[in-house]
Amino acid sequence: MAYIVSAVGRADSDAVVDPITVAVVEGVLSATQRAMTHTMEKTGRSTVYAIARDYSNAIFDWDARMVLQGEDIPTHLGSLLLATKTVARFFEGDINPGDVFFHNDPTYDGAHIPDMCMYKPVFFEDELVFWAVAKGHVIDAGGPVPGTYNPDAKEIYAEGLRIPPIRIVDRGRRREDVINLILTNVRSRANQRGDMNAQFGAVRVAEQRLTGLLERFGKETVKTACEELLDLAEEHMRGRIAKLPDGVYRSSVLAEDMGHGHGDQELRCEVEVRGDDLHVRLDAPPQLDFFINSYRSNTMSGICAALMMFTQVRPPFNEGLYRPLHVDFGPPGTMVNAAEPAPHVNSTGGAQETICDLVRSALVSIDPTNAPAGWNHTWAINIAGVDRRRNAPYLEFIVSSLVGGAGAVEGVADGWECVGSQAGLGGAQIGGAELLELLAPVIVREMSIERDSAIPGRWRGGCSVVTEIEPLDHEMTVIGWGEGAKIPSASVAGAGAPAETLALKLARGWHLRNGEVLREIDRNEIVVVLPGERYRSRAGGGGGAGDPFLRPIERVRADVLERKVSLEAARIEYGVVLDPASLEPDLGATETLREGAR
Repeated sequence: MAYIVSAVGRADSDAVVDPITVAVVEGVLSATQRAMTHTMEKTGRSTVYAIARDYSNAIFDWDARMVLQGEDIPTHLGSLLLATKTVARFFEGDINPGDVFFHNDPTYDGAHIPDMCMYKPVFFEDELVFWAVAKGHVIDAGGPVPGTYNPDAKEIYAEGLRIPPIRIVDRGRRREDVINLILTNVRSRANQRGDMNAQFGAVRVAEQRLTGLLERFGKETVKTACEELLDLAEEHMRGRIAKLPDGVYRSSVLAEDMGHGHGDQELRCEVEVRGDDLHVRLDAPPQLDFFINSYRSNTMSGICAALMMFTQVRPPFNEGLYRPLHVDFGPPGTMVNAAEPAPHVNSTGGAQETICDLVRSALVSIDPTNAPAGWNHTWAINIAGVDRRRNAPYLEFIVSSLVGGAGAVEGVADGWECVGSQAGLGGAQIGGAELLELLAPVIVREMSIERDSAIPGRWRGGCSVVTEIEPLDHEMTVIGWGEGAKIPSASVAGAGAPAETLALKLARGWHLRNGEVLREIDRNEIVVVLPGERYRSRAGGGGGAGDPFLRPIERVRADVLERKVSLEAARIEYGVVLDPASLEPDLGATETLREGAR
């Protein structure tokens, strides 16, 4: 099935808007989006909102085209390209001032059911001009497993509450019966009500600011400026694509088997450059009875993220960027174009990231200049139990468990250390250990950079984080989900490391007692941790770029001093032999040798 993100259309106006006015309109749109994000940050209740900032905001126009893409979470924003149009079509002819709609169902182009999205139409002079959209990952969306990541789900019905497009505010009147139905089906009712109120606040702030923009400049001027911004973004992207040689380029990657028993699955991609248009065709195995299937809107997120990582275009960031993009998802019922009843909750992590790797690797084969390496894939844990301090159940997302390393960029820079996974491209935050201990009855025994976790290269990948937690006098349930335990982050331009060294630093979990490993966790499963025991989690490091034996010696030495690279790894992976005594800062110059190139 082929899909074009956006047809080129223009407002019904002959107005001409000068560049300064266009820039001012863009500035107001950007400020509005940032105000939405600031509102959610300051008023959200759950750890996913208040700490992780796992939410995104965007502004769409009268035709449900994204005119301002926030600098938030890519896995949210790409799926909104389809989701907002689907919601607008669903209510077409029955959209009124004061309405607010809500939605999460992937069969209606939601990303996955924990990502619940609010849509507010903005009217001016009795005309629908904008949509304010606020999307956030909720701590729980119901279902049999706390946190909704159910590794045992065989169907979507066993994952949580599905919400097709519904109206939760009708002409300014909140439908408390519908809101109550949603909150009754989740475990963290108070936090979830707070997060939903944060979304209400975000879309109201957007409505106020957008109405002010329309009052200041007039409807036709603002609409024409939006068209100019869409066209400018399209021009930037077409200019980048036009520089690529025409042709067909192919790639393939493996989607990890993280416990479902079907084995690693090969996904294939064909990218065709035709003038200033880009055609992407995906080929994937049939969908599985495991939660790594991706419905088409989530797949779109992975494709768009890959395109943005590769092209590195400048602002404005809006739907015009994707007008040259033509996507064939393949037939319904595959791992990348899933159909009901495929389970899918882990799709916004591993599946989206694998699709991003797939498309990016094909693009890099066309033009390896400034090639971006792969980031760590999502490997994370949720915890649940009863907090005896409050005599109440708790459920928390351990954000630091998914924090790993970013990929290096060939010829430009090392990967960032300790950032959120590729699905968020650095948008997620960790928060402090003390805050987690305040919210949940646990002790954070360790939260630190993992030495030698980055994949070596002339430009090194970023290091990952280790998190170790212990329950306070209660039985703690740990839900482990994600991937990266078998396949490292993708490297580019000849980077890499000996397999026996790299294998020690892939994503993992460990169930510990008295410092001894009871079990090593390398699959998605649920683990019960008793008082006195601990759970240790490590995400993966970022991919490298370029031959590590060409990394300057002084940079290898700096990595060793900063405890990012061990002396052994410096010797084996970079060919640099360091005198341990010379690493003491008060002992003068360093004696180093570069062993022969491989």
